[in-house]
Amino acid sequence: MAQFTVTGDVDPFLHVSLQRGEKIYCESNAMVMMEATLDLKGKMTGGLGSALMRRLANGESFFQQHIEAVRGGGDCLLSPTLPGAIEILDVGDNHYMISDGAFVAAESGVQLNVRTQGLGSAVFGQTGGFFIGEATGAGKLAVSGFGTSFILDVEPGQDVIIDNAHVVAWDSRLHHEISVATQSSGGLLGQLVNSVTSGEGMVLKFSGKGKVIICSRNRENFIAWLLKGMPGNR
Repeated sequence: MAQFTVTGDVDPFLHVSLQRGEKIYCESNAMVMMEATLDLKGKMTGGLGSALMRRLANGESFFQQHIEAVRGGGDCLLSPTLPGAIEILDVGDNHYMISDGAFVAAESGVQLNVRTQGLGSAVFGQTGGFFIGEATGAGKLAVSGFGTSFILDVEPGQDVIIDNAHVVAWDSRLHHEISVATQSSGGLLGQLVNSVTSGEGMVLKFSGKGKVIICSRNRENFIAWLLKGMPGNR
């Protein structure tokens, strides 16, 4: 099996060691360095239909990078698009749902599928609209969020509420539902208005048993902050 290692403390690399015949795939432009024993090809994993669905679900490129050790063992370094930590997950008995832009790389035995989700999550969840990515099969999966990452262990009877902009990935066995951070009265519409005006935003409530990977930074808030500081926007 390919060896996945996170290298570096700040904006780390994903270091992958491959034996001859082994292969991985990663998001477009993730490859930073590879040894000459490896081959790199751009492919639409699963064909046009699957590539289009993943584009809708996670904002991924149509063409992913496929790296194979064809002339002997070799190493490569990969990097996510956004600065932030990388978490390595074992897909097998546990499958994982993946938020927008979180996928970095996976072994060839891992399949990235697309699952439909309910109206509430599609409208408010910021996790791919009506579609959400799911990693199945068996092998290593690397995901990344914006900033520092943390793994939460959700236990039965100990529900966890997380701002949806900070959710990177979660165990597909967990039940999740969208809500608003405020507990004010006045029905859903009133809560939404209060949530927007107070800046509290939407949250996801997880219940059951499994892991949730979260990140410290909110990508949309950071982009808004950058745009506000640009000339002409002050």
